[in-house]
Amino acid sequence: MSQNRLKKNPSRETCESIIRRILTSEIRERGRNEHFRQARDFMRYFESLYPASESLTKQVQRAVKTLNLPRDENGYFIINKSPLQVEQERELKRIFEMSDAASCGLIDCEMIFLEVQPSYVDYLLHLISESESFAGLYVTMQCTCNGIIFYTRDKLSLLGLLKQLEPHDK
Repeated sequence: MSQNRLKKNPSRETCESIIRRILTSEIRERGRNEHFRQARDFMRYFESLYPASESLTKQVQRAVKTLNLPRDENGYFIINKSPLQVEQERELKRIFEMSDAASCGLIDCEMIFLEVQPSYVDYLLHLISESESFAGLYVTMQCTCNGIIFYTRDKLSLLGLLKQLEPHDK
């Protein structure tokens, strides 16, 4: 009976399941898919389980089409992301490249809080971000409801500049 079962063509759902397993294994072993771009790339695996035939090829093609897997920049199937995720990541990557984005840790930064009346926070944030005097003294600043938080790797210099600008009657 099991011999008979293996000779029969698999259902489309079975093909989909096998394709998912193949791609998942590929990701687990290599970190990414570097072998499968189209339905025929899976045929070697299916033909090791089922007799080669035109109907088997069509069933595998239907399964690949139904899975609607997104593809990477080289045309390889991506199993662990939806088409929407892939498109969003492509757009993010494009904007990262255009803006020269780079991530950096803040673990070696110190925080400084500048207390400011809420109505002036946004304008002051803008002025500081445009100021040549403040350039290079902070990694980032965060607007808060009653001030600005600076993350800096040069706390003494930033504090010195802030103190110079503070009103003397405080």
